[in-house]
Amino acid sequence: MGAQSRLTLRVSPGAARSRVVGPYASGWKVRVAAPATDGRANDAVIRLLSSTCDVPKAQVQIVSGHTSRDKIISLTGLDADEVQRRLAAASADPQGE
Repeated sequence: MGAQSRLTLRVSPGAARSRVVGPYASGWKVRVAAPATDGRANDAVIRLLSSTCDVPKAQVQIVSGHTSRDKIISLTGLDADEVQRRLAAASADPQGE
């Protein structure tokens, strides 16, 4: 499980569905269906990244930005290049859009 990566996200809550949009500034933009209330959007971000990067939810943590659209995420178990590759693959696959 050794590798650990940090990731910068811009999060848009309240979307029609949760997905990785694509690169944004020095990080990635994601949309989540959950509203930004009671931590639901944060939980949705963790679920989305866990699913997209194929790691357990316990390996995805919000390091900073709990109440902001801009967040720093820590992923354990993947190196930075692999995280970038998986996010790029997810953003290229519109999943039916």
